[in-house]
Amino acid sequence: MDTLQPTADAAFEQIMQEYGTRVLRLVTFLVKDHSLAEDITQEVFVKVYRHLPRFRGESTVHTWLYRIAVNECKGHLRSWSFRNILPRSWIRQDGELSTEHLVLDQAERDQLVTEVLQLPPLYRQVIVLHYYADLTISEVASVLAVSEGTVRTRLHRARQRLKQSLAEGSEWEWTRTDGSQI
Repeated sequence: MDTLQPTADAAFEQIMQEYGTRVLRLVTFLVKDHSLAEDITQEVFVKVYRHLPRFRGESTVHTWLYRIAVNECKGHLRSWSFRNILPRSWIRQDGELSTEHLVLDQAERDQLVTEVLQLPPLYRQVIVLHYYADLTISEVASVLAVSEGTVRTRLHRARQRLKQSLAEGSEWEWTRTDGSQI
């Protein structure tokens, strides 16, 4: 009997608990289909379970995990079924909101999410990883296996596209989830 197995299982369970929802949200943003995202997320964690004993710690766990998730999404986006079947939209409109302010805020968030989902995958990935998953430029570069300069360029181009599609008459400010401005 292997004495390390319970420790590996405990580590895997902790990773699942800590990152399961985050990975699902990330994958949902990248593939634009909640049911498909659940399947891909399951595949991500199968890979994590298989490869956890070989994790060398050269990056943080979340960077390693997001890299696996992004690679699984890339594989799916390249697949025949994705290119030939239109994905269902996972964006649902919420029911009643009590105040006009909440309604307007939600409408703006929905519009932003819709526009992010319309970006090409290369730009959508950097926006989601940097702003939504709150990764640094360096961490995004590590997850995507590209240079930091490439990440900065893609972020700049993605923001420019979003400004063009959103900003007709309004000024959007880009901030991270911790509230700091970019």
